[in-house]
Amino acid sequence: MVYVSPLKALSNDVHKNLEVPLQGIAELARMRGVPLAPIRAALRTGDTPQSERRRMTRERPHILVTTPESLYILLTAASSREMLAGVGTVIVDEIHAVADDKRGSHLALTLARLDHLVEQSGGAKPRRIGLSATVKPIEDVAAFLSDDARVVNVGHRAPWTWPSRFRAMSWGR
Repeated sequence: MVYVSPLKALSNDVHKNLEVPLQGIAELARMRGVPLAPIRAALRTGDTPQSERRRMTRERPHILVTTPESLYILLTAASSREMLAGVGTVIVDEIHAVADDKRGSHLALTLARLDHLVEQSGGAKPRRIGLSATVKPIEDVAAFLSDDARVVNVGHRAPWTWPSRFRAMSWGR
């Protein structure tokens, strides 16, 4: 899976925030006696050290967190193209930030190149998922992401409240 964020700082946060859940999954599997290979996540931005870049090509990550520009660069080198040949899903976060500008046009071309690479490698065209809390008009942005896009719009939700069994508990007050 490739997770694309237009903001390097957000990419860093997403990668960092993956560590705890992935460790929890591994621990739960261990406790239940379920053999589970490690799930590797990697971050690739312009600031990624060369040693990490080399490691990514040797030990392919299951989840690659990157920026649009870094994804483009990854598609230019043979070793990283090989790493991306099996991508099944691409998530574009904050899609509203790139959908209507030059970066969006560049990302659209990059995603088309990724589709071609995966299909040439015998895989199915990767699923594309766009995320945004503020995108409007949603149908236009969905069409930017894919010709056959389906929109899931959860709209505005009411504030979440604690279930009654928790409201009565004393939380150290």
